[in-house]
Amino acid sequence: MINRCVVSLLACFALPHSGHANIADVSCDDTARLTATLTEVLGAERQGTGLRDPDTMLEVWVTQRSGDWVIVQNYANGTSCIVAMGEHWENHQAGPA
Repeated sequence: MINRCVVSLLACFALPHSGHANIADVSCDDTARLTATLTEVLGAERQGTGLRDPDTMLEVWVTQRSGDWVIVQNYANGTSCIVAMGEHWENHQAGPA
């Protein structure tokens, strides 16, 4: 019985997940092309950036009208990759603790 449960769970994780955004099909691209796709096609705006290491920068892009968000990792060689995406983004203002 336990073996059947384990096999069933593994099968579920192996199946592709359906999502709304077709951008999930694009994992890496030229930085300029990916930026154009995010801004012109999705209407996303860059909300923040941060250095991961000397050759890598992370960006958070958000589409305000839908709340969809994308995290992009940019490399010094001019390539960018989508490393995470989701929905229901909320901006939080820093305030007193």
